[in-house]
Amino acid sequence: MRGELRDWDVRADQLAAASIADGRPTEWFDRLYAEGRAGQVSLPWDRTDPHPLLREWAEHRHLSGDGRRAVVVGCGLGADAAYLASLGFAVVGFDVSANAIEVACERHGGSGVDYRVADLLALPAEWRGAFDLVVEIFTVQALPDPPRDRAVEGVAGLVAEGGTLLAVAFRRVDGAPQADGPPYPLAQAEIEGLAAGALTVVRTEALAGERWRVEITRSRTHEDGQP
Repeated sequence: MRGELRDWDVRADQLAAASIADGRPTEWFDRLYAEGRAGQVSLPWDRTDPHPLLREWAEHRHLSGDGRRAVVVGCGLGADAAYLASLGFAVVGFDVSANAIEVACERHGGSGVDYRVADLLALPAEWRGAFDLVVEIFTVQALPDPPRDRAVEGVAGLVAEGGTLLAVAFRRVDGAPQADGPPYPLAQAEIEGLAAGALTVVRTEALAGERWRVEITRSRTHEDGQP
């Protein structure tokens, strides 16, 4: 599913297995990025362009930020966040890895993105319901369940009233066995589980390369408290 394995893929599997066994399922990300920066492995998830499924989605909609707020969950080295900033969004890009954020700032320091170290499982309270666009690409699927359930709640909680969530993940055919370790491909019900509470699935796409792309919105609440 991941195609030809790179050196950091192999190392990621090793670090993730140890981290999950120790009950610290997010710890391995920063260790992997640190080893990449040190040249022990290739820099993981290293790309300077936005993810093609994000760019295609944005271009199809002629997306324009017009100063609205956007957030990229697990932003890694920062390309997706910088792309949204170029479209006119006021962007926060966050990652649990301090090493990833340092590289993102080095590469995209002039983009206007507010890059932050933050944990999806313990987000700042002021971010709840604060973003008009939330982009989540290959982050939730990197966690076992639990704590994936908490990660899903964290992502959903970022979406403002009237806002949109775009999620991309590896696709698991319903009924197929779950993978032993990250990534954990998601069944349709699992990826659509990001639509909790007042969130609603607008479109679910099963794409080539065994990918999901899901668009979700949060309804607006009127002054009387009713949607």
